Amino acid sequence: MRPSARTRILEAAVRVTERDGITALTLQSAAEEAGVTKPGLMYHFPTRQALVVAIQEYLTARWEALLADRLGKPLDEATDQEKVAAYVLVGTRLTASRAELAFMVEHDPKVEAVWNNLLDRRVPTPATADPHDIDLLLARMAADGLWMLQGTTHTRLTPAVREALVARITALTQRPEGTG
Repeated sequence: MRPSARTRILEAAVRVTERDGITALTLQSAAEEAGVTKPGLMYHFPTRQALVVAIQEYLTARWEALLADRLGKPLDEATDQEKVAAYVLVGTRLTASRAELAFMVEHDPKVEAVWNNLLDRRVPTPATADPHDIDLLLARMAADGLWMLQGTTHTRLTPAVREALVARITALTQRPEGTG
């Protein structure tokens, strides 16, 4: 199936951001990369902000699909522990792309709201200082840290070190025997 013009434009805009950074992303640069006219792009995305928000939605939808697949059940039937465990397993298997990182730090409330909506539903922040809830938050933070480490530095972990680290992070999502 041939991708829609909207999808082609989003993929092209991601490529521009990957290659040249978010400051180089303009309606014109995205249009050129997608092989459409600027007015053709503006039919779908009338402003740069509309394009940037749509890109964040596009990138976040990838995470949403991976998390749903990993969870293996409807979100409303999952415990916080199961949600965080799925997030950890997905997040520790991916490496942050330059575009994902750029959109994560984009200080636009509409862009931030897209990712925050996913986090609020998929990995809720604990309301109490219960030790297990704190472990779930630590697991989320550690998974995010590994994702960022691999996307922002030249640090390359050996497979054995990486797997040991993932095992330790994942262990934080398990309730100790005889509790709760």
